[in-house]
Amino acid sequence: MNLQEYTSKRIMVPAEFEDIFSHFYLAENKSAQDIHKTLVPSFQTIMVFSFGVPICFNTKQNTNIEIDKCIILGPIKQPIEYTLPIGSEMLVINFKDDAFYRFFGQVILSDHLPINPDDLLNENCFTNLWGLLKNTDKTKRIDLILDFCKPYLQTREKTFEHFTSLQNDYTVLNPIKIIAQETNQSERTVQLNHKKYFGYTAKEKSRYQKFIKVIELLQNQRTKTDWFTIIEIGGYYDQSQLIHDFKHFLNLSPNQYLKFQEDICQSEPK
Repeated sequence: MNLQEYTSKRIMVPAEFEDIFSHFYLAENKSAQDIHKTLVPSFQTIMVFSFGVPICFNTKQNTNIEIDKCIILGPIKQPIEYTLPIGSEMLVINFKDDAFYRFFGQVILSDHLPINPDDLLNENCFTNLWGLLKNTDKTKRIDLILDFCKPYLQTREKTFEHFTSLQNDYTVLNPIKIIAQETNQSERTVQLNHKKYFGYTAKEKSRYQKFIKVIELLQNQRTKTDWFTIIEIGGYYDQSQLIHDFKHFLNLSPNQYLKFQEDICQSEPK
């Protein structure tokens, strides 16, 4: 495959939108063969636009999803294999923290079923957006999206602010317990609010953050992999627990990950 004929890149967002989107992802296949990738769980909700030949996503639950215009997936908790056929073009919007809730007033609680974003707003605005994007110069599509989203974005709810200072420390702290104590709420109430804004539980996020720490260690290694050191730094009890998480989040063993990591796409930016 001529790599020059398959392109993919991340685009960071302007400072004004940094609490809304983590980044945008673009991929285009002009090669002579289909491109197969695996999307690593990011615990983010994504909106996928397809501008060429329909793109095919296949979840761990063997749900096949063909995208010809636009769908929403997430929060992404399980690996998703996807195929970019010859002539396909994809643009992915990655929602950050409570941003999806601020746009739509609800989160998606399904791990594998796609949703048409127009169904959430009871109007065809995203189908119209897809048409505008398809007929717009590729270099101007991100700016068009940013302008389009402004009228739909709601003010962040005050209750969410309790999570902002703790959301990166789930493997060390118990944010549910801390917030419950600080706000005189029950842990159950805080748990429900967490799932309301994010679409997943704090326990799920803690497990994910521990696993991603291992992935980052593997990506940054310069010598032969020392699995015992990886297990210790990652906070795992033993090798079997680490293998279990690799199977859960990637459907691969640790050694298989090392072999196929070039074909794995990590949605969340480092």
